Amino acid sequence: MNVSTYLYKNNKLENSRNANNFNHQKCQLVIGFGERNTLSDGNSYDLLKHLFPKATIALCSTSGEIYNSEVLDDSLSVTAIEFDKTIVQSSTVNIDSYSSSFDAGVELIKKISQDNLKYVFILSDGGKVNGSELVRGVESIIHHSVPVTGGLAGDGTNFKSTLVGLNENPQVGNILAIGLYGDSIKIGHGSMGGWEMFGLEKKITKSTANELFEIDNQCALDVYKQYLGNYADKLPSSALLFPLSIKLDNDSESVVRTILSINNDTKSMVFAGDVPEGSKVRFMKANFDKLVDAASDAAENSLVGIKSHTPKLAILISCVGRKIILSKRVDEEVEAVIDILGKDVVTTGFYSYGEISPLNTGGKCELHNQTMTITTFDEI
Repeated sequence: MNVSTYLYKNNKLENSRNANNFNHQKCQLVIGFGERNTLSDGNSYDLLKHLFPKATIALCSTSGEIYNSEVLDDSLSVTAIEFDKTIVQSSTVNIDSYSSSFDAGVELIKKISQDNLKYVFILSDGGKVNGSELVRGVESIIHHSVPVTGGLAGDGTNFKSTLVGLNENPQVGNILAIGLYGDSIKIGHGSMGGWEMFGLEKKITKSTANELFEIDNQCALDVYKQYLGNYADKLPSSALLFPLSIKLDNDSESVVRTILSINNDTKSMVFAGDVPEGSKVRFMKANFDKLVDAASDAAENSLVGIKSHTPKLAILISCVGRKIILSKRVDEEVEAVIDILGKDVVTTGFYSYGEISPLNTGGKCELHNQTMTITTFDEI
């Protein structure tokens, strides 16, 4: 397995790591995480297709690009991979062709072979797709037999539209899957939040899919504004600082949900993932040190499945809310990951509108918000 990274900025592609020893003609997979406008003109895809003519090319818009140890904006972080033995398959669907995100997830996975499948990487539109339903559709076919990780595309803090593309210029509404096959590929994963919960546990009493109407039989938006205090006047952007912890059932671990939008007419809130009726919720707030510590913990967990302390590649997908809170110190959570994985590991990734990962090794895939999610790769 040979991995090289590049940075595309100002209409130029700069070499970074391992580029001198990398054979572009043998490259099987190219993954690019980039700012929306950088991807929309088509120039970046055309250049990558020219440089890597035989590769599967996956592109995704972001709320910030992770390039080695840096967090950047207005760029495209490119990772090129040449596998020794691993086989790559891919598929794509557009949400506009399906009645639900669940159905889109089912079809997405049905389009790739299940024989000797070892891992699935998913990149999805982050505005039009219900991430929870998408993941449930994927899981209905996979049955957590292999790890599934990935994320929802971002659009900075604009929350207008996102882009995803597989072997074409990225488009709104696209979802892609990349399957890796064979016994040589080794995958590890970890996902941690680091947020503090506050206030009493409450119950969702009225909701539809990812839209929340009532908490404890009270208007959800009014309850939420009470907890936000002075931050209520800055909704919906301030909601990134105060996500909800959702316990879907008594036996499950909590997942985090971030508000995407609010509807003042219906006094409802729309989240990046489902908020089912009957779920228990608690409000959350940021703690800077705990966010960085959680990134380290996610890195530690990502080494468990791979059974190696020297993976070749790590893909980091963190939440836009974390980026806003960490602000000028956002590099610190990436540096914390590198401190655990080691400087020899090629690091790439992006800031997202939602993260996809199992909570534990061998567990089913879930949609998360406000986490640092890490996937590590090695080939033996």
